Amino acid sequence: MVLANIYRHVKMKLMARYCILLRSLSLLVATLLIWPAGQSQEVPRSWPQQAFQVGEELRYRIHYGPVTAGRARIAVEGLTRRAGRPVYQAVGTGRSVGMTDWFFKVRDRYETYIDTQALLPWEFVRDVQEGGYTIKRHLIFNQTRQRVFDRKAPAKDSFALPPFTQDLFSAFYFARSLRTDTLQVGEVIRFPVFLDHKMFPFNLQFKGRTSLDTKWGRVPALRFEPAVQEGRVFESEESMTLWVSDDANQVPLLIRSQLMVGSIKVALSGFKGLRHRGVLR
Repeated sequence: MVLANIYRHVKMKLMARYCILLRSLSLLVATLLIWPAGQSQEVPRSWPQQAFQVGEELRYRIHYGPVTAGRARIAVEGLTRRAGRPVYQAVGTGRSVGMTDWFFKVRDRYETYIDTQALLPWEFVRDVQEGGYTIKRHLIFNQTRQRVFDRKAPAKDSFALPPFTQDLFSAFYFARSLRTDTLQVGEVIRFPVFLDHKMFPFNLQFKGRTSLDTKWGRVPALRFEPAVQEGRVFESEESMTLWVSDDANQVPLLIRSQLMVGSIKVALSGFKGLRHRGVLR
């Protein structure tokens, strides 16, 4: 009986190690298929940007009605390398605060590694805990072959991508790099975004130039709304409006979303390391 128990214990240990080995091999093979080891990937385009720099940090407060429900921080932490290419490392974190933290705890972290020349992501990490909802992603992009693989889902094949696809977080920085001086009212900004193993079109319609009250005074701003179809924007009880500083930094100043009950507001609360001396002083 003792020998039988020992045999079963050893067998279970070996099987567990075998499964770990298989999983590791599948991760390795899948990663090598889209990201050949030891090779520097060819950059598919050149996309100079002048909107942000290493050391930039943006801080936001999230309000639900009159209640401060959370805080977020978005920063370009430094320069490193991915796929043999120089990249920006950007990190975004968010958390619930106050009473909201008691009944709906939020702890979010995002990382993206963006090619400094092409402004395309080579790697994306998402670790989301919101109430009882948890999601983890670790995406490895091959922008040359237009494929992406999720290390957190090794059982899935790699996914095909349209050219110049952004991840959820790199889209934030890419959108800021776009020229706005020639935008016409009603014009729609479009580019593809890969999120949760699916492609989503990023469509943002320019609504015009205005000014916005902030803690730094009234500043020039650009106003946008998400476009859901050709020439259309949200016109229901749930809508969203985005204001961006009308300067070379193009910093998101305020996001307001009208819900069926109440509204959510995300407002810039602090910043440092902006690339240009702009409207925020």
